Amino acid sequence: MKNRFVVGAIAALSLAGMASARPDIAIWTFETSVPTTAGPHAAEVGTGSAFANTGGVISNPVGNGSVESMSSTAWDLGDNYEFRTSSTGYQNISITWDQTSSNTGPRDFNLQISTNGGGSYSTIMGYMVLANAAPNTVWSSGGGRLPEYTFTASLGIAAANLADLRIRFTQSSTVSANGGTVAGTGTDRVDNVQISGDLIPTPGALALAGVAGLVGFRRRRS
Repeated sequence: MKNRFVVGAIAALSLAGMASARPDIAIWTFETSVPTTAGPHAAEVGTGSAFANTGGVISNPVGNGSVESMSSTAWDLGDNYEFRTSSTGYQNISITWDQTSSNTGPRDFNLQISTNGGGSYSTIMGYMVLANAAPNTVWSSGGGRLPEYTFTASLGIAAANLADLRIRFTQSSTVSANGGTVAGTGTDRVDNVQISGDLIPTPGALALAGVAGLVGFRRRRS
């Protein structure tokens, strides 16, 4: 009976460790992939490429608690920032990012994903960004990361285990961050883009789960 308990405990600990692991698939901080063009810009962690699909001037102003970010002018309906990576081997995909606009930059965006290599995009949610201006606290490299500019979303079942996952932050209206109309010189910037997921259990891990359940059942019966 003691041996059965030890085996069950080891299996349970192994599964608990597997379940608690939530690795980063890709992260863009723009600290080394400093944006001065529309892209591609490589992820600092993991693999993937970032693009600014705006037709505007791309620059790298101060980030949210960091030195660099990705910024663009000349925003219009449908313009977007795009992030491409692979979610192969991962499920429960989520994304966290920081985003802000100048007073005359765009306010309204849609978070969209493509699961067919860019053939089509579906909208996960709509959201609004704050103006990086008074009375709001503005981004700086010397202070901490300001949470009011941070967004988090789950990408749903469709984003799991894809060789080519594409995510966009797409302008959805012509309303500016100060409530007026988006101007050609208005800017929007993003920083700290982090895509994460849970590892899909391997057949060996699933077999281990079965062994753990069987041992626990036998122990209760004994």
